[in-house]
Amino acid sequence: MRQARPFFTMVLTVLITASSAVAADQHVVSPQQLAAAVGGHSARQDADRAAIHEALARPDVRDAARSLGLDLDRAGAAVDALAGPDLSKAANAARQVNQQMIGGASTVVISTTTIIIILLLVILLVVAIK
Repeated sequence: MRQARPFFTMVLTVLITASSAVAADQHVVSPQQLAAAVGGHSARQDADRAAIHEALARPDVRDAARSLGLDLDRAGAAVDALAGPDLSKAANAARQVNQQMIGGASTVVISTTTIIIILLLVILLVVAIK
């Protein structure tokens, strides 16, 4: 039994070393998949910011902001600082504004105005908090 213990210890050491060497060469996610995921996330954020900037550039949004006393230049600058769920919420609201206006609506109805106000408030709240 005493002679078997050093043998089993040596075998166990070899197996642990070999398994860690094999595991070091393997990745759960390949570098190409990781780069694609990061690039996709960055592209999605850029598209969200572009949608918000497009909504803020609309004359009806500018008029609504002016009537509320909001500074759209400050809000436009704050869009670039948005990230995560705040960016997603603001982008969804901006896309709704953009879709309603592209869809041929010639007048601004209360729902569009509400969306514009919510968009502006989300942006300004994020700026005020940070």
